[in-house]
Amino acid sequence: MIKKKNISNLLILFLASHLTIWTLVPALSNLNLPLDTIEALAWGSNLAWGFEKHPPFSAFVVEFFYQIFGSQDWAYYLLSQLFVVASFFIVWKFSEDFFKEKIYSLFSVLLLEGIYFYNATTPEFNVNVCQLPFWAATVYFCWKSINTNKFKDWALFGFFAGLGFLSKYLFIYLLIALAAFIIKKMIKERKVNPRTWIPLSIFFLVISPHLLWLTENNFSTIFYALGRTELVNANFLKHLINPVLFFGKQMVILIPTLLMLCLIISKIKVKINIKDKKFQYLIFVTLIPLLLLILTSILTGATIRTMWVTPFYLFIGVFLLYLFKEKIILKITKKFLFSFLFLFFLSPALYLYISVSQKTKRTDYPGSEIAYLVQSKWDKNFSNEISFIVGEEWFGGNLSYHLNSRPRWFNKLGKNVKTIDIQGGVIYTGTNIKVLKEICPGVFGVIQPAGYCMIGVK
Repeated sequence: MIKKKNISNLLILFLASHLTIWTLVPALSNLNLPLDTIEALAWGSNLAWGFEKHPPFSAFVVEFFYQIFGSQDWAYYLLSQLFVVASFFIVWKFSEDFFKEKIYSLFSVLLLEGIYFYNATTPEFNVNVCQLPFWAATVYFCWKSINTNKFKDWALFGFFAGLGFLSKYLFIYLLIALAAFIIKKMIKERKVNPRTWIPLSIFFLVISPHLLWLTENNFSTIFYALGRTELVNANFLKHLINPVLFFGKQMVILIPTLLMLCLIISKIKVKINIKDKKFQYLIFVTLIPLLLLILTSILTGATIRTMWVTPFYLFIGVFLLYLFKEKIILKITKKFLFSFLFLFFLSPALYLYISVSQKTKRTDYPGSEIAYLVQSKWDKNFSNEISFIVGEEWFGGNLSYHLNSRPRWFNKLGKNVKTIDIQGGVIYTGTNIKVLKEICPGVFGVIQPAGYCMIGVK
């Protein structure tokens, strides 16, 4: 049995251990940063209020870290874990309003270790990880706003909702669920709360630069997002198969967490009080976004990629413990804690084994070595520094990250050609080596599987 006075210390120990382990393991075992992190760094080298694939916030964050730490890989693994443990802490704070016993709040966080979205996939800082603290904070401050009706809470609700949307558009599913809950409450009370306009106003204020960018760039990010769902190729069967496959995958993902839960409950039997306001809110923040996503797939035939639901399960621990709170036996927590520790250490051990034993992963790419070779060839032929990289995000992004001059990255020049200083050196890179060599007006080189065309001042 865990003593009450030790619970807060155990939470701190867990958060510190999670952050340390998941920063060190990938930092020591990976040769190169993962794809999505390099992609965000490529965008960060040439900041804008939006990019073809995603809204801008993940790029803002990694560029902020780059300005402090430069091309030190461990810093970006640390960044990712800061986002994860921040979301865990917010879940803890939120759960305190739902449980009298603090140990339930602790368990609601520990249960998340059973979901691989919150351990094995977190070393790769991307838009999914970027959403986590904003998803948690939006849920937390929405709940506080409803109960306190304070201006500060409504304002923070809108602010974090805006940052979440600037991380990834899928955040809208949470916002729809929260809006539905607020509207339901006002209908029940037959009273419109004028303060609900506060988060709405702040939300649109936060995202307004991105909305302006979208209009100026033909809504390219939205069309890319729609393309990822494979709507164009959807046929009748996909309206059935895709949602069923998605649902099945979610059940598999939740198995470790559900097994952990079974170790502290006496019976898998619940009495649901549908009038319980807290239970209603947990349904709206845990189940409704998922159901809306499944409904989207049913109606459109869209493919739902598993990693898209990374933030959707942040409050699953709170939901399950609240659902079974009458059946939880705190005297039998030893097995639960053993299962938690088993998963807690198994996940990084497997990650380390895969990272060391498999040598064909993106994280085995010799990005730093290639950047050194490119820089050496450049210095032998040109007097100016490398200012621009044009080409695929992986090859170009790695160069931009590893080169000391931190050149701005462009996928293609197009209308951006007007922004380029003719005195700045340019490198074009791509895997279509034959074509690139034929059209290259400067010095050409190959480091498989990509070619590099260098144009500078002699």
